[in-house]
Amino acid sequence: MYHLNENNIFLFLLQFLIILGSSKLIAIFFNKIKQPTITSDILIGVILGPTIFGRFFPAFHDLIFPANIVQRSMLETIGWFGNLLLLLVTGLEVNFASVWRQKKSAVIISVSDIFLPILITGIPIFFLPNKYLMNPDRRILFTVFIAAIMTISALPVAIRLLKELSILKSDMGSLIVSALSLNDIVGWLLFTIILGIFSQTSINYYNIFTMISLTVVFTLFALTAGKFITGKIFSVIKSSPIDNSAGSLTYVVLLGVLFGATTLKIGIHSLFGFFIAGIIAGESKDFTQKSREIITKIVYAVFVPIFFVNIGLKVDFFKNFDIFLVSFITIIGIIGRFFAAYIGSAIAKAPKSNRFPISLAHIPGGEMHIVVSLLALESGLISETIFVSIVAGAVISSIIVGPLMTLSLKRRKKINMLDLFIKEGIIVNLKSINPNDAIYELCRIASENEGLNLDVIYPMVLEREELVGTAVGKMIAVPHGRIPKLNRPVIIFGRSTNGIDWNSPDGLLTKLVFLILTPLKENDTQLQILASISKKMLDDDIRNKLINLNNTDGLWSFLQEIFK
Repeated sequence: MYHLNENNIFLFLLQFLIILGSSKLIAIFFNKIKQPTITSDILIGVILGPTIFGRFFPAFHDLIFPANIVQRSMLETIGWFGNLLLLLVTGLEVNFASVWRQKKSAVIISVSDIFLPILITGIPIFFLPNKYLMNPDRRILFTVFIAAIMTISALPVAIRLLKELSILKSDMGSLIVSALSLNDIVGWLLFTIILGIFSQTSINYYNIFTMISLTVVFTLFALTAGKFITGKIFSVIKSSPIDNSAGSLTYVVLLGVLFGATTLKIGIHSLFGFFIAGIIAGESKDFTQKSREIITKIVYAVFVPIFFVNIGLKVDFFKNFDIFLVSFITIIGIIGRFFAAYIGSAIAKAPKSNRFPISLAHIPGGEMHIVVSLLALESGLISETIFVSIVAGAVISSIIVGPLMTLSLKRRKKINMLDLFIKEGIIVNLKSINPNDAIYELCRIASENEGLNLDVIYPMVLEREELVGTAVGKMIAVPHGRIPKLNRPVIIFGRSTNGIDWNSPDGLLTKLVFLILTPLKENDTQLQILASISKKMLDDDIRNKLINLNNTDGLWSFLQEIFK
């Protein structure tokens, strides 16, 4: 029996300190230049691994990162647990209510973005030279698997980008997330089944049929009965006198472990089980936004960096870098996902102004490409050269999507925010103590001043709110709706002195509420209003002054000053 000694523990703590510390330091710089931190994590792994330190300082590298299997296993265990939790929090972002609301458009875009990239990328991949294949006799399986990887867009990258641009809560943002959510579910199901087939020494159609059938049964059970049971458990946790967040986080992790073990037993990867666990946990109304934010921050702050840095510790990127293959994988992946999403959004009759940003949001491969390609590498399906090319393509696609999306949004027609506010549309002190009543109070003011039917606008705004909450944090909420027969965009502003529990991601009570009403067929305006308000409200001084001004004249003058 082998026991860990003090040197094992010391080296593990030293490795952990170096990896996490350096990762966080360089992530600060990458955040400032608005680049995904996954890039910084991969870069740290490249620097610390055999690519640089191992090549130029081999003795020092072997001292800190020895080849001892036990020592490596300690770090890799933490990294893989981080990978499992990454899929868990990715599942939390999937919102079936939003998917259902966008059902036709989301399904069309998602189906297009799954099957068209397989065709677009599969044909050129099939004709890759034999030197790039681990086993040329399994070329078809290799082609299908790599093409399946190319279909998966990075939902976490897209969500963080939409948050940074302050358009996540918009209708276009909701459609993007809905389509990518379906993309993730089908894509992960597809690639895990292919991986399960590949792991068999020979093609056994009975085993394949059994594995696929059990996977489908498990998924349907989890999304129906599992969702119901989870909702009841969260309800009990919420009513418990102990810390709700701690209980919720413990249950979510245990659910992921249970589902991960189940899918592994079925014959597909445990990552899929964690992903499904995240989906059904995220669907519970009693799992608060604050709890989601806590577990997401923990996972991305500690576990995810260890996983991605650990990849760089195992692979020599210089040795396995093939400029042709990197260019090939990157280009066909970006082209395949972009044009598939564009065709899908056109078929779904999305507004023309939204088709380009919707398609751009499908470009990044990000974490998901790296995760699935690592599974393929460890299963012997792809070589290290193919793996490095997929990682490079994922990083490049994640880097370019931000500037491209920003540029596409800047090309939209500018609006004058001051034209959308009216003095009569300011409520100095909201009397409501919950979101629904506050929305009613604001809609009533809108109906009185704009000649709108309260019985029409209130249900529409409320329906939108119930699908995806509009609290954005920092004591701000932006409920909104697209209203038929509305002639022009309107903003009604309300301030709550005591604050309203709006299920905000930061847990703070909401004190500043902007009700945004836009015409049904007008799409550009909603995006620009949301982005403008969110950008202005990032300023602490502006928020504090709005909260402390106690009369209509003062608020009106200050709003004019803010948005002039």
